Amino acid sequence: MPAVTVLGLEGSANKPSPIWSLTASPLDAVSLGQGSCRGRQRGTTRAACWPCCRKLYRRQGWSLQMWTVWPTPRVIAYSERRYRIFGETIDIAVGNCLDRFARVLKISNDPSPGYNIEQMAKKGQKLVELPYTVKGMDVSFSGILSHIEEVAHKMLASGECTPEDLCFSLQETLFAMLVEITERAMAHCGSQEALVVGGVGCNMRLQEMMQIMCAERGAKLFATDERFCIDNGAMIAQAGWEMFRTGQVTQLEDSWITQRYRTDEVEVTWRD
Repeated sequence: MPAVTVLGLEGSANKPSPIWSLTASPLDAVSLGQGSCRGRQRGTTRAACWPCCRKLYRRQGWSLQMWTVWPTPRVIAYSERRYRIFGETIDIAVGNCLDRFARVLKISNDPSPGYNIEQMAKKGQKLVELPYTVKGMDVSFSGILSHIEEVAHKMLASGECTPEDLCFSLQETLFAMLVEITERAMAHCGSQEALVVGGVGCNMRLQEMMQIMCAERGAKLFATDERFCIDNGAMIAQAGWEMFRTGQVTQLEDSWITQRYRTDEVEVTWRD
């Protein structure tokens, strides 16, 4: 095959959020995370990029992944050339929830809202009770966001808590929800390995909570840093290359953008 140049463009205004994949039979891999993109050009799509990266990680012997890709956390499993969706958020993404909360407290975007929330949360001393919504394998983050938007300034003005306490409480609640459904997926599939990737996957507290859960199950956790966690054009280019080499191509004049492209709409031609 002649040399091919592959270009991946990442233009999302949103940060990525989490996914996991577990080895199981007959469904080869289960994933928790966000699995599609806001728009796509047929032939090279971000909806396919994290499943594609999963293949690369798998070569290292890692069988479970936690994705954090915009726009919606999902529990997915590979079967018959599709990543089948088991469960997902019923509203907004975890990364979107954190970003919008940062605006409430006017937390800086430099270097990112999520990172700054993580650093403030380390100084939190009080756990504020917040809505916790897990419905089977689905999660909901809009209620907790609406609640904290409504009460944050009142609680801060009364001295009931500090901004650091709110950051700590939000992180603990959101991540506990993700850990719960991940553990349920691991139990269902009998998986003993987990890999954390995606933007929110950079959060060390999330990695710590996942590590505790895995240790209690006798499972292994593999966590990556920002080189592999942050959404980027390289992942999109890799997905495009995997599609191209298996003959899945589209002429530029036949390309279009599809909003809310779902993970299970991507035909996985690069896997057996």
